[in-house]
Amino acid sequence: MRGRPGRPKLPLEFHRRFWSGVREGFSIEEAAEAAGMSVTGGRRAFRKAGGVNPTRVSGPAGRYLSWADREEIAALDHAGHGVREIARRTGRNPATISRELARGSTTYGYRASAGQARADRGRTAPRAAKLATNLRLRKEVQARLKGRDSPEQIAGRLKIDFPDEPEMWVSAETIYQSLYVQARGGLKRELTAYLRTGRSLRKPRRRDGERRSRIPGMVLISERPPEVEDRAVPGHWEGDLILGSTASKSAVGTLVERTTGFVMLLHLPENHGALAVQEALVAKMATMPEQLRLSLTWDQGNEMANHTTIAAATGLEIYFCDPHSPWQRGSNENTNGLLRQYLPKGTDLSFYGPGMLDNIAAELNARPRKRHGFQTPAEVLNRILSEAATNHGVA
Repeated sequence: MRGRPGRPKLPLEFHRRFWSGVREGFSIEEAAEAAGMSVTGGRRAFRKAGGVNPTRVSGPAGRYLSWADREEIAALDHAGHGVREIARRTGRNPATISRELARGSTTYGYRASAGQARADRGRTAPRAAKLATNLRLRKEVQARLKGRDSPEQIAGRLKIDFPDEPEMWVSAETIYQSLYVQARGGLKRELTAYLRTGRSLRKPRRRDGERRSRIPGMVLISERPPEVEDRAVPGHWEGDLILGSTASKSAVGTLVERTTGFVMLLHLPENHGALAVQEALVAKMATMPEQLRLSLTWDQGNEMANHTTIAAATGLEIYFCDPHSPWQRGSNENTNGLLRQYLPKGTDLSFYGPGMLDNIAAELNARPRKRHGFQTPAEVLNRILSEAATNHGVA
């Protein structure tokens, strides 16, 4: 009896995108979605590779066709363009295009996926791992790992102990690859227990100065003017999200004015993506006079990906906190704690409509505050607006 067909393999380009995302600091789930893979597929690939980007997943050299190149060729071919026209538009040699059209030929015409899969299969197989073929070297490395030397220490020491035997030299990265990538062979993954971290999966490294950059064009809090910090001038806000139950995908956006402590809440019943937050924030800020729309400080959540659009629509200067630094939005964090009395964790926040949220905000804004001489945030805000109107009238 013939066995069931196996799971179709994704072209290597998808895996390249996935590992590129992991390398940049994205979570497995985020990297998989960005690469066009399923989350399950991303987790499977990460687990199988031990958290290490497999050597063969590195991108092809520039002279080779990429997945994007093949998609462009497919689009031009399906549009009826000939080999020379496709070559002209893609900047490739006509012979390259001709070979690629033949490589990716199917009963339905040229397919980028077919061309990529055949190109991947035709690539030169990787060389056998040094630790898999050199028994003496492998035993030496194993013994030193069990002695709790790090891969870097082992690599450095081998050159000292075996100065005239290059076959007994191995890089630290090769040791890590052999430990974590099952397909590389050589060292057993159990030896990772002797490493300082003791991890059975390798945590992706970042280059010096490199960090996850989810949001292009961020201006960090370090560049925020001093006047925001001392709360002397009203109109500077802090923002965040309170999340509802996972199943509901609901949230409530919280905005706190730093000088007065005045609170406004955003209704996000179905999702808290960038567009939903943008629309809710712009609409809510439109209820405030221009002099109270100076800046907004938020954390580095994806919900603020449209910050440039928000800034253009509201006039706010938008600043982002450092990662994992909630104290940089102290007013907002304190307010979120108070709001949990009204919006319990793990509940469906879509239940709280705009009117209910306005009532909750009004109740918080009517609480006397010690720092205001027990005046309420609403009273302090009204006084500021009245004084501004009077000064404007005098002027």
